[in-house]
Amino acid sequence: MHELGLTQSILDIAVEHAVKNGAAKISQVNVKAGEMTAIVEDSMQFFFEYLAGDTIAAGAQLVIEHVPIVIRCLQCGKESEVEQLDIYTCPHCGEHAVELVSGREFFVDSIEVE
Repeated sequence: MHELGLTQSILDIAVEHAVKNGAAKISQVNVKAGEMTAIVEDSMQFFFEYLAGDTIAAGAQLVIEHVPIVIRCLQCGKESEVEQLDIYTCPHCGEHAVELVSGREFFVDSIEVE
């Protein structure tokens, strides 16, 4: 269960940046998570609420935007959204050589403060 460590990191980053910018309270933390990270959102929400309890993020909302897995064909250059990154054939030209464009990212996109 890697959600606890990820959630602690998210909270640490948000609090650090909020304090550095003179904020008294964090109202929302916005995270982007690629589908390949395979996070369990319910677990992250639970851990966030628990870990934020004694910080300036107490009561804040954790909003997770899921980023789809997108591949680019190395032959024709076209991009396609896929369900899983495995062995893929480009739906446009049939080529097997592809590269990952998105789907692995995991970062704090923004925080809303008061």
